Amino acid sequence: MDLKKSLLKGTAFFGAICISAAGLCGCGKKADPELEAYKESMTQFYDRLSYYDSSINGIDPESEGAKNELLGYLDQMNESYKTMAAAPIPEEFSGISDIALEAADYMEQANEFYHQAYDGEFDEDSESLASQYYERANNRVLVMLQVLHGEVPEGEGISVETQSTYEISTIDSEADTEEESEQESGEETGQE
Repeated sequence: MDLKKSLLKGTAFFGAICISAAGLCGCGKKADPELEAYKESMTQFYDRLSYYDSSINGIDPESEGAKNELLGYLDQMNESYKTMAAAPIPEEFSGISDIALEAADYMEQANEFYHQAYDGEFDEDSESLASQYYERANNRVLVMLQVLHGEVPEGEGISVETQSTYEISTIDSEADTEEESEQESGEETGQE
């Protein structure tokens, strides 16, 4: 088992994410307190990811406690993902609510498989699955960050559906149809 190689495989891109997270704090406009609270909680989430990244990369893979140290950080990271996914998401960012839940689910799976891989006898298959789930969780977090920055998310497997302002109706079309039907039947019977 090459713990150092395994550790570096999953954590390499966190630096870019965490540097980008610094831009979440906003642009000086007076904003909705719920929105500001959410942005602050997401900034704290990305700060914690940065901490876990540097801590995991700082583990000496040759040390006797390397496995336990890694698993401890992954447990903490898993809790951070759960907290992030449970935070109320303001209407402005409602499009990422499912992505946040997916990220937390993937991180939980990653954590479980890392434990299977490193608790006791090393299990390469579990490590491989853990790495895949970990990457999926991190990809979701990156998409969320792009949305929080006002960017259109990009990447493999990402599709974005935009809604034209002309497609939005402020009038309930079912009510219109019922009203029109009532008017037509009233005209046929001579009533108004």
